[in-house]
Amino acid sequence: MENSTQIFGLRAVIEAINSGETIEKVFLQKGLHGDLYNELDSLVRKENISSSYVPVEKLNRLTTKNHQGAVAQISPVAFHDIEDLVLNVIESGKTPLFLLLDQISDVRNFGAIIRTAECTGVDGIIFQKKGGAPVNGDTIKTSAGAVFKVPLCKVDHIKDAMFLLQASGIKVIAATEKTDNTIYDVSFKEPCAIIMGSEGRGINPSVLKLVDDKAKLPLLGDIESLNVSVACGVMLYEVLRQRL
Repeated sequence: MENSTQIFGLRAVIEAINSGETIEKVFLQKGLHGDLYNELDSLVRKENISSSYVPVEKLNRLTTKNHQGAVAQISPVAFHDIEDLVLNVIESGKTPLFLLLDQISDVRNFGAIIRTAECTGVDGIIFQKKGGAPVNGDTIKTSAGAVFKVPLCKVDHIKDAMFLLQASGIKVIAATEKTDNTIYDVSFKEPCAIIMGSEGRGINPSVLKLVDDKAKLPLLGDIESLNVSVACGVMLYEVLRQRL
């Protein structure tokens, strides 16, 4: 499916990366060789850009043009530097509220979370460069355009973002069932960042070890969990309730 946020061709993708273009993902033809291909492959790894090695048929579905074994998706939005964003929010005098997403993979969930975040005054959404849903047309549509209003930060590792937030006096609270505390037992009145886990796995155990507090949603039915975007909405509105 061709669109204006795609570039194709080995040299074109290399030049886009080197010029600082915000690349969402690179698709490389599986089993291809050659100097240009190897140069692009090395560059993608060096810049820690999300990538997939796919059959040529996949690339042919992405574009009808001569792709030479490489198609890249350009992000339709600009991403913020996390250090600048955190500093600006703190200096603004408001009580910071951030969202950390630990590899949310579904674009509709991602878009819905961004929409709710905009409605509840979230100062920024932080997620990893690899392993999560892309910011694409489906994300924009599901977010109702909120992707253009809420600052988005892509980081190499979610743990580094947590360390930065904690060093800045911002408490990291995990939304997880692995606690006795419900969201009504935890204070969200101070500067905080809420971390939501992926749809299937939840929050990575190594990430969970680093949080300052944990909170779960009380569930009275037989189903063990809520959809992540719904759970995130409940969390954010509890923050809002406590702060209003």
